[in-house]
Amino acid sequence: MDWQGQKLAEQLMQTMLVAFALVAFLIGYWIGSFQMMLLIYAGGVVLTTLVTVPNWPFFNRHPLKWLDPSEVDRHPRPQPVKSKKKPTKQK
Repeated sequence: MDWQGQKLAEQLMQTMLVAFALVAFLIGYWIGSFQMMLLIYAGGVVLTTLVTVPNWPFFNRHPLKWLDPSEVDRHPRPQPVKSKKKPTKQK
């Protein structure tokens, strides 16, 4: 899953959970059944999980381009810069 796919999955998850919560509350209120409200919301959570958790192809529309292994030697790893700050004395 690429970065844009992760963002899309997060947006879908939030939208679907809020929509199912609203629908479950309205139907539960209309019927007068707390149990039905919870069942509808639980079904929405399961459906949301099935849509957003697997790595579906539409989450991979912008793949990352990785460095080719043959080019690793031409691009050395960056070395950490050592700080020139003086250590502070604690009293």
